[in-house]
Amino acid sequence: MLAQQRQASILDRVRRHGGARVADLVRVLGVSDMTIRRDIEVLAERGLVAKVHGGAVAVDGATDEPGYAAKAEQQRAEKISIARAAAPLAKPGSAVGISAGTTTAALAWELIDVPELTVVTNSIPVADVFYHHGRSDQTVVLTGGTRTPSDALVGPVAQEAAARINLDMLFLGVHGMSVRAGFTTPNLSEADTNRALVAAARRLVVLADHSKWDLIGIATIAALADAHVLVSDAQLPLEARAELSAQVGELIVGDDGTSEELAK
Repeated sequence: MLAQQRQASILDRVRRHGGARVADLVRVLGVSDMTIRRDIEVLAERGLVAKVHGGAVAVDGATDEPGYAAKAEQQRAEKISIARAAAPLAKPGSAVGISAGTTTAALAWELIDVPELTVVTNSIPVADVFYHHGRSDQTVVLTGGTRTPSDALVGPVAQEAAARINLDMLFLGVHGMSVRAGFTTPNLSEADTNRALVAAARRLVVLADHSKWDLIGIATIAALADAHVLVSDAQLPLEARAELSAQVGELIVGDDGTSEELAK
């Protein structure tokens, strides 16, 4: 049985029974204890199950949203890889939007040396990165709104601000991505604000590490085909690359520096 098939079987068992023990999975799937634990680790990184002592349990679902600090500790190397791969897309003198999220916060650190950049963001951590460096040739616009667990400013005030601007490019962080649901978030208000930012931009660049693949939040921000560029990391599975390559305009994979230009 392939790893993907095992993981699908584990996920199905967890969802049907609310949890699964490593010992039971070893017996049912006929593989080693270590293999099962690795499979659970993969599923947990994607937010599909929660690891517990001796097994895995079901997560809360499509509205479960970890706080910013918790998310910042997940896939840190991958986020840096994605940020470095995405940064060259921001050109000097351009106006870019940066949505909230820990991956987009990593991107902010890579953009502080881009000259004459205008940044519009609904992310408090992203704005802080630029404010602390205080470059006179950069302009940072922080939208207002209500603060979410991911340190995003959302709601009518943020949406009104986004509706009045025009961006060359939006760098969008997402909770999940799938063929069926597109790019998603577990927060309905954040989805509304992100959709307003997407509408304000000529080009959409989505930043999403491999753990976001096949993870679905309650609200869709945009379809996969709406992304002009998707930047992910080298651990993105081959089957995911194939699926995404059929939808997005360009797939850039960090670490190994590869990119795939896709014919429409």
